[in-house]
Amino acid sequence: DMRHKMDTLRPPAVIYREQSLVAKLLPDLLTEDYTAIRIDSYQEYQRVLELVERMMPALLPKVKHYSKDFPIFEEYGVQAELDKALRSKVWLKSGGSIVINQTEARVAIDVNTGRYVGKKTSGRLEDTIIKTNLEAAKEIVRQIRLRDLGGIIVCDFIDMEEKKNRQKVFQGVEQELRKDRAPSKALQVSVFGLVIVTRKRVKQSLERVLTEPCPYCTGAGTIKSSATVCYEILSEVRKVGSDLDGPGVLLRVNPDIARALQEEEKGVLSDLKQMLQRDVIVKPDVHLHHEQFDVMSIGG
Repeated sequence: DMRHKMDTLRPPAVIYREQSLVAKLLPDLLTEDYTAIRIDSYQEYQRVLELVERMMPALLPKVKHYSKDFPIFEEYGVQAELDKALRSKVWLKSGGSIVINQTEARVAIDVNTGRYVGKKTSGRLEDTIIKTNLEAAKEIVRQIRLRDLGGIIVCDFIDMEEKKNRQKVFQGVEQELRKDRAPSKALQVSVFGLVIVTRKRVKQSLERVLTEPCPYCTGAGTIKSSATVCYEILSEVRKVGSDLDGPGVLLRVNPDIARALQEEEKGVLSDLKQMLQRDVIVKPDVHLHHEQFDVMSIGG
């Protein structure tokens, strides 16, 4: 009947609708500190207006719709900050730098001095160091928050001779951590300027979200040198040499290893030929990883 047809045409009832990312974040992030909240999606802008009106009406005039065609992240320098947050080295205004290394177990942050200004007397040198360390303390906590680093974070500041200066830097770290919403604690553990920060993180770090391990080095950051691979080939041939029964031997290697065997590691190739008492043909193969190689008999 007609009633049955009308029922089948009705859209299904919405039982649950996932909140947008903006709607999830806003209740946790909304404070009086913001000068403006800009949104490039008009639909999200309308939702945010409703949310802010309910939660903090005084902030309504600060909610703005960004309507330019130019990407919002580029307009306000967010993309540049994201790019910097994926690098290990961060430069300080003083000319020094901090280097951030993440591992599975912990995060290590090392503070390096830049160029020293003035005479290198002990007093002036200590003044330069304390200035660099204090600047680094502020930037370290900023980077911890920006990258959402968590767990055990070991901060290695530049060595300071005076205890009061070490305490000043430690207090600088503590002061900056008070701005952090995530539960954290700093502990001074060394007379040389080592500070350990423990910080609770409930989501993945920025690096894990925006990057993935290098498919070539599998996230290790290094690969074996050409010399190491060449000597591994020599060791492997020693083990399997008796099984190679043809009149010749074919060695398939990465082109970089092939070049090394013809140039700086040609002694390894000579040793291979002498060991096998046969001709060894080296064949470069671009499909082989730098550390991969294949040895097989030919002819016969």
